[in-house]
Amino acid sequence: MTAPLAFSAEVTRARQTGAPIVALESTIITHGMPFPQNLETARRVEAEVRAAGAVPATIAAIAGRLHIGLEPAELEGFASATGVMKLSRADLAACLASGRTGATTVAATMIAAHLAGIAVFATGGIGGVHRGAETSFDVSADLHELARTPVTVVAAGAKAILDLPKTLEVLETLGVPVIAVGQDEFPAFWSRSSGLPAPLRMDRPEEIARAHLMRARLGIGGGQLVANPIPAEDEIPRERIVPAIEAALAEAAARGIAAKEVTPFLLSRIFELTDGRSLPANIALVLNNARMAARIAAAIVTERAATPL
Repeated sequence: MTAPLAFSAEVTRARQTGAPIVALESTIITHGMPFPQNLETARRVEAEVRAAGAVPATIAAIAGRLHIGLEPAELEGFASATGVMKLSRADLAACLASGRTGATTVAATMIAAHLAGIAVFATGGIGGVHRGAETSFDVSADLHELARTPVTVVAAGAKAILDLPKTLEVLETLGVPVIAVGQDEFPAFWSRSSGLPAPLRMDRPEEIARAHLMRARLGIGGGQLVANPIPAEDEIPRERIVPAIEAALAEAAARGIAAKEVTPFLLSRIFELTDGRSLPANIALVLNNARMAARIAAAIVTERAATPL
């Protein structure tokens, strides 16, 4: 039985011609921003992928089918939809089987991209180990997905509200390559600096593409995390963002906010504590990741043609 995939016309043409394709998640549309700003941002991200030489494939579950690329009307309808499930590995199949609408997280988008033969995926930041995970055991499924699904994920590091040292430790344990682009330090989402050394550094998309293909040649499962720092002109410096994060975390603990409510609360409070700067920074880093992902996807196509597996 084949997966219930539905390809957009643009993605279908790209598959037929061998053009580079970049997968895009959809939770940033339904769970990250209000309408119509979410729709405007989604369109901008897709436009950045096209401008950088690749085809965007925004992924979502709609009426029992896993859409690989959304037509303009579908994207607009999805952006204004209500009651949308937030999908990871655990609930992707259940959503499709029940015919509901769902937005894909990093893990679910990786699964869909791999099913569709897409090698590269651009997002904002991955999930990771939450602070206090030693007692809550709250660790994102994104980390295990990176260890098992062979997709290169371009992100501005892990979300800065997480426990970044523990996140890097888990990625190392799982054997996931963490590649910082153009710097020796692991980026921290809104900031270029985390104070943590990056396990690997590569400066050019071609290097990252070759590493992706070499893993396949060696039979090594899993993907790569490409940690692409936010542009310097858009970042919120570490000395500004860290106090805001700590204040938001303390307030969440004092108010007893836990589980799935924590991240939305923290992002909202950080937006307020940074006088709104966190949202444009978030948009800037997503656009930057889309550009980098497109360049990597194009390089993979070129490298495959030059050195067939």
